[in-house]
Amino acid sequence: MGLQTERTASNYGEVWRRRLGGVVVDSFFNGISRAAQLHPLANPDRHAVEVIRDIPYRKSGRREHLLDIYRPAGADGSLPVVLYAHGGGFRILSKDTHWLMGLAFARQGFVVVNINYRLAPSHPFPAALEDACQAYAWTIQNVARYGGDPSRLVIAGESAGANIATALTISACFERPERWANTVFETEVVPRAVIAACGMLQVSDIARLGRRRPLPRWLLDRLEEVGDAYLIAHRPHGPGGAELADPLVILENAPTPLRTLPPFFAPVGTRDPLLDDTRRLTAALERLGARCDARYYPGEIHAFHAFLWRAQARQCWQECFDFLSECMGIEAVDQAVEDSAA
Repeated sequence: MGLQTERTASNYGEVWRRRLGGVVVDSFFNGISRAAQLHPLANPDRHAVEVIRDIPYRKSGRREHLLDIYRPAGADGSLPVVLYAHGGGFRILSKDTHWLMGLAFARQGFVVVNINYRLAPSHPFPAALEDACQAYAWTIQNVARYGGDPSRLVIAGESAGANIATALTISACFERPERWANTVFETEVVPRAVIAACGMLQVSDIARLGRRRPLPRWLLDRLEEVGDAYLIAHRPHGPGGAELADPLVILENAPTPLRTLPPFFAPVGTRDPLLDDTRRLTAALERLGARCDARYYPGEIHAFHAFLWRAQARQCWQECFDFLSECMGIEAVDQAVEDSAA
């Protein structure tokens, strides 16, 4: 599956190098998010945002099946909705690490449904997507209780979350053989827009990422770990196999969908090893007659938009809000990103 997997490593040194590198990277991303939560600007009250935490969307009693609602404090009427799936290579992070996304969209007048889902390798494909499908159905059935309008739905995510967002959109627009994907199709609600930021849109054939241009060994290790953990070899997947782990490949080969695909906003940095997935997404959607507003940010790395002190990160957010303003027929809030980063 990958360039070299832990299962085929020829010596213990290779195994331990990969394990140590994984621990370092995972600890870094978890640590920087927790540290950022201590900043005064992370307080929702400073942004006139209300947060309702740890709402179960599946009756399992598991933390992986909880979500948070972010909404403008004191808002009247029925607001558009963002269903957000966090990134982290299907292996790490959570709704709690992605509080910034909840605040950012809520400041723009959205009710945000920020979800947890089960993580690999303990829960490989299709667990994360099964959970996301349940969260989608929960959102359609329940978000009105929190001031949201389910008919004005945006699906958003970055990295692995962009994969989930794209797979959910396919499930809403194509009748799939997977029973859990039909949970989405049967809601009869198609998202009005999709935000697929720096997406890992094909989990199989991780080796393709090293064929485009040479990548550092530590980075290839991390990418291989995603594929190895999410798509465990020879695991049975039932009807549809593991196709929805590669939503990009589905779109590249799909016939005309039963329901019209919504417009996509797809930002990515030009130094992101996943850059080609966004390029391919644009071509695949255009082939199907759908709109894809791809934005390429020179010199930026993976998930650069999370670093709000960077000018291009703020530009990315503003262009995202402008896209949503056009697609959803709402007015963007001026200076929202700049104020959050101040």
